[in-house]
Amino acid sequence: MSQIMFSCFLIVMAQAVTDSPRPVVGAIRWDGWHGEESSVGLMVEKTLSPKHWHHRLPFFGRVVGENAVEARGNTQEIMDKEIEYASAAGLDYWAFVTYPEKNALSLGLKQYLSSEKKELIRFCLNLQGGWESTGGAEAWHEKVKRYVKYFQDPMYQTVLKGRPLVFLYSVEGLVGEGLFETWEDAHTAFDQLREATLAVGIPTPYIVAQGWYPPTLKEQAEKLGIDAIGAYASNTGQEAGSYKALADHTEHWWDAFKETGVSVVPLVTAGWDMRPRVETPTPWVKGGDIKQYHEAPTPDELAAHLQQALIWCRTNSAAAQAQTVLIYAWNEFDEGGWLCPTIDEGTARLDAVRKVLTP
Repeated sequence: MSQIMFSCFLIVMAQAVTDSPRPVVGAIRWDGWHGEESSVGLMVEKTLSPKHWHHRLPFFGRVVGENAVEARGNTQEIMDKEIEYASAAGLDYWAFVTYPEKNALSLGLKQYLSSEKKELIRFCLNLQGGWESTGGAEAWHEKVKRYVKYFQDPMYQTVLKGRPLVFLYSVEGLVGEGLFETWEDAHTAFDQLREATLAVGIPTPYIVAQGWYPPTLKEQAEKLGIDAIGAYASNTGQEAGSYKALADHTEHWWDAFKETGVSVVPLVTAGWDMRPRVETPTPWVKGGDIKQYHEAPTPDELAAHLQQALIWCRTNSAAAQAQTVLIYAWNEFDEGGWLCPTIDEGTARLDAVRKVLTP
């Protein structure tokens, strides 16, 4: 009887989500899939080159040998197609992992901004502590100008009556040698970003710190005057874990974040399986345990997890102040989380997501 009652409760809550404006839903973009444009692009092709990883190739990927692939999405045509896929699934925005403008990892953002289909999906920034603080206060001035220019774009994602949404990963990387010297300096830097945003007539950015440990995130939020906390990705450390275990862990996280008293942007995980990067070590990921991973979700499992996040936002509206959900990830193919169509699954994941976001 208790199981029946619980099922009825979920149905009622799902209906409540359907009948009221749903939270906006975004997905993280990490645009390393550009081949010869950088050593990073070539490296991620190597991680997916072994035959047993070919099923992860994105729709624009090619198998060019028994243990060789190309995965190069750095054309306007492919970006336009990705925009169409994301929009058709009901996604509201992409959170672009942000790099210096001249870095090849910024090509995806540039192609999005130049796309004639750009109005189909919004965008926001997913900043990284170490990159943002490199060069200290002197270099920060130019970054502020760049980011405020993005905030002025009519397709920039906002929350809470016009506040530009900004995610900040690797917060601990803000302070150190060659970076911001102290936490006070880092706080001042973000105050400068807030002031520059107000100066152009836009409300202050809504900044979300991303990390792994709720108490640490709370401390970082207090040090920097950050608005909310959340995560970039989720991992239990289990050996050959199920996707259900990963989803359950992530959903428990939402409550753990809430218990800190800081506002929350809940994460939805599309998976975690870094075995390609463990087998073929990259400069940015060294070591790792080949046994620690989670099985990939079925499309229905992924959709159910997303539905739970929407319900959580609506039933915890005081904690989920911004009423937004972030999915890991659009295109982290070799790290284990993706929504973007692949040569193996096609659009199966997006088809399931669409049933939740556009019922």
